[in-house]
Amino acid sequence: MIRVMLAEDQNIVRGALAALLGLEEDLEVVAEAAGGDEAVVAAERVRPDVALLDIEMPGKDGLTATAEIRAAVPGCRVMILTTFGRPGYLRRAMEAGASAFLIKDGPAQELAATIRRVVAGERVIDPGLAAAALSAGPNPLSPRERDVLAAGADGSTIADIAARLHLSEGTVRNYLSSAINKVGVRNRIEAAKAAERNGWLYTPCNTLAASAGA
Repeated sequence: MIRVMLAEDQNIVRGALAALLGLEEDLEVVAEAAGGDEAVVAAERVRPDVALLDIEMPGKDGLTATAEIRAAVPGCRVMILTTFGRPGYLRRAMEAGASAFLIKDGPAQELAATIRRVVAGERVIDPGLAAAALSAGPNPLSPRERDVLAAGADGSTIADIAARLHLSEGTVRNYLSSAINKVGVRNRIEAAKAAERNGWLYTPCNTLAASAGA
């Protein structure tokens, strides 16, 4: 039997996945989690063969949980199953040690087959997303540029961003100018939208708070 752990914050989706995998004779769902923190604890407790994680979850995000699970349970393969098919997310997932990255709107019948392929040592990536990641290239933004763009994505003023990140207004303007130039757009709103579209703004939970205290 291939022992599988599911981490998904939407109860209905998690239940549907568990039911779907339960139909397979060689797969067993041995643990479920509704957030990233729970997923890491559950993986350490049950030591599954495969951990199937969403990205956006309460507590630790799925990408942070992936890295921690791979460190704590090296024999566990991690698969990302997400709604957010963005090139930057794929790159971060691979860097964290994920063995597969799939989009939720893919064919349901392929999920069990992918789990078997991952256990056999293969790396499986949604073909369309892989092509998009190659086209988009690596994330050009520095961590601070990402923080500043993310903090201003809701239309916050320069003063608001500076206060939130404990930076001077001049420093915020410099980071925004640099980010705009790197992304190749006209203003910070366009830069934030382009970065979000490519998955470049996604940062682990509490990153902004940690940056503010740095």
